[in-house]
Amino acid sequence: MVSDGDTVTVLDAERHQYKVRLAGIDAPEKTWPFGQVSKTSLSDQTFGRVGQLGKKDRNGRIICKISVDQRDVCLEQIRRGMAWHYKQYARDQAPDDRGAYAEAEVAARAARVGLWHDVAPVAPWEWRHKK
Repeated sequence: MVSDGDTVTVLDAERHQYKVRLAGIDAPEKTWPFGQVSKTSLSDQTFGRVGQLGKKDRNGRIICKISVDQRDVCLEQIRRGMAWHYKQYARDQAPDDRGAYAEAEVAARAARVGLWHDVAPVAPWEWRHKK
C-alpha cells in the first residue's frame, strides 16, 4: 500500500506489515498539489513487487532506500519529477546516492518533468512550515 509519494507499507515473508519512509527524498502529501500523481508513480514502481529494503535509522524508524528489480525507487521518484532530494538529510546518505539524487533533481528541474512542470512548486518542508 502506498500512502503518498515517499511512504509505503510493505509485507515481509511472514506477512507482517511495516510502514517505510523512503530515504533521501521528500514528496508532496497526497492531498497537496501534485501529491496524487507522485503517489501513483510510487505505486506503479512498487505495488505487488518484491524489493530490497535498507536499514532502520538510528531512532529505530524504518527510513530506507528501497530497490525493486535492482533499481533505486527513491532515485527514480526524483528522476520522474515526483519528489525532491531531501538535502536536509543528505549527510545520512551514502556519498554516491547523495550525488546521484542531487544530479537527478537538477536534471528533472531542467527538463521540467513531473512537479517541475509547475511554475513554482512548493517543497514539502516549506509547505509544512507554512501550515
